[in-house]
Amino acid sequence: QVQLVESGGGLVQAGGSLRLSCAASGRTFSTYAMGWFRQAPGKEREFVAAIKWTGIRTYYADSVKGRFTISRDNAKTTVYLQMNSLKPEDTAVYYCATGGPFSDSDYVRSALYNYWGQGTQVTVSS
Repeated sequence: QVQLVESGGGLVQAGGSLRLSCAASGRTFSTYAMGWFRQAPGKEREFVAAIKWTGIRTYYADSVKGRFTISRDNAKTTVYLQMNSLKPEDTAVYYCATGGPFSDSDYVRSALYNYWGQGTQVTVSS
């Protein structure tokens, strides 16, 4: 079992920044990839970003490229999502998840991730 705990969400004005953290515990040796997803009210959960646990390869949704950066600290088994130039449409509950191993096309598929955090709310005001 792997436990994931997100933190860092909150209320921010458009153009502002937030950094989300996701701390992993438990059988973390089994983690392969870490991903961030988000879900806005009335919408499907969507992929935001992902990173290979043992490498430097990263993946981003087109809607966040150039504004969001995913990184990881293996010593702390923590993954971060730095979010800059936030927009009101970024408002959602953000979830981190882990799973794998994945092929490159699998990182965006939420159904393939085995473990999920409880989510953290991000609200961007206009």
